[in-house]
Amino acid sequence: MPLHVGKGRNISTAISDIIDYVENPQKTDFGKFIYGYECDTRLADAEFLLSKRQYANLTGRNQGADDVIAYHLRQAFKPGEVTPEEANQIGRDLALKLTKGNHAFVVCTHVDKHHVHNHIIINSTTLDCQKKFRNFWGSTWAIRRMNDKLCLEHGLSIVENPKPSREHYGTWLGNKKQPSFQEQIRIAIDAALEEKPKDFEELLQKLETAGLEVNRERKHLRFRVPGQENYTRCDTLKGDYTEQAIKKRIAGTRTVKPRHAFSKKTVSKVGLLVDIEAAIRSGKGPGYERWAKVFNLKQLSQAVLYLKEHGDMGYEDLLEKANATTTNFNTLSVQIKDLESRMNANAELQKQIVNYAKTRAVYVEYRKAGYSKKFRTAHEAEILLHQAAKNHFDELGIKKLPSVKSLREEYTDLLEQKRKAYSAYKQAKNDMKELHNVRANVEYLLEISSPPQPQRSTEKSRQ
Repeated sequence: MPLHVGKGRNISTAISDIIDYVENPQKTDFGKFIYGYECDTRLADAEFLLSKRQYANLTGRNQGADDVIAYHLRQAFKPGEVTPEEANQIGRDLALKLTKGNHAFVVCTHVDKHHVHNHIIINSTTLDCQKKFRNFWGSTWAIRRMNDKLCLEHGLSIVENPKPSREHYGTWLGNKKQPSFQEQIRIAIDAALEEKPKDFEELLQKLETAGLEVNRERKHLRFRVPGQENYTRCDTLKGDYTEQAIKKRIAGTRTVKPRHAFSKKTVSKVGLLVDIEAAIRSGKGPGYERWAKVFNLKQLSQAVLYLKEHGDMGYEDLLEKANATTTNFNTLSVQIKDLESRMNANAELQKQIVNYAKTRAVYVEYRKAGYSKKFRTAHEAEILLHQAAKNHFDELGIKKLPSVKSLREEYTDLLEQKRKAYSAYKQAKNDMKELHNVRANVEYLLEISSPPQPQRSTEKSRQ
């Protein structure tokens, strides 16, 4: 969503307003889930503003009223599937992929709602302050593909079939003639209205999220889609799309009959190769055209080769196999996390035993000195380490300390178990990605509505 200065604000206020909102301590667990790339999150608004001034000095170009000052991405996850830490990491990965590391950005994970979600603010000015991020037509769909790929890599659910707008995107994308800018705006308005905004302001926010630029600086409300040079006034859209008509549609006092009907595709029970070959032979239809635009022949060949190598199967068989790989991946993820937890506990205990042994003589002298304040001041570091070690043993309920040698042997054994499990984990992860990619390819090509998928593990282990 491109962000502009807006009416009655300057650049500094506009940047501060959005940064303050996304970094709200009440929403980010008091700043725990805030990440800044090439910027200090506490001073992000000032650093973004400074980059604008340096850009003006270096290029001689001044910030216009309609210029984009930043981009705001919202990234939501299925409730209960992802931890705030992993959600924040996925947000970082998405922003890095989109910007190629050339723009500063802030990722804020909000945990105040029932579903964890990210707000990503990207500085429109590059790090060298000589260029700006160029939005492009179809950026919303490109970002969605990046996001889906990242979610799949993390074993999370993805929205396989988003709600269709006035016309299915696959059919629309396959048309020879691209819709006019006005038609694209109407499509976006219909899609935003399907999400049931509570008022007109929320509708405008949804339009901005979808990639439209909304300008309210002048007397008339204006829109602009990526690639459009001049703004389109809302009242020129006419009919059901004037500002007054849209407000009535939100209030429910004006109904609009859908201009396109949608039907669900049934799945044949024969092998999927037969269905795929039939779709390719026809070479026509919105499903194939959509698929051809979104994917490529290399991905098609991967799906076909997999089905041939593993024995042609029906769609239900493919789903069962994909779910089995997910279950195996989840099991190994839990196993590795358990091993890592035990290794961390072992390493911490080793450290505390060593600290205890090194500081024991000083602590004995401290006791003999009657816990003298003067002695404590002179040896405070050693005494604190010794007391921390004793507290650690008490928390674990340890009466007799194990030897460091035995703990090291145990750690080596745990490390070996983890290496073996991680090898199987990597294979399971590859199997899961391959099968879910094959399934996604098949569903896109054959226009199959995917059934609900089992919850996948949100834990990502590291070697």
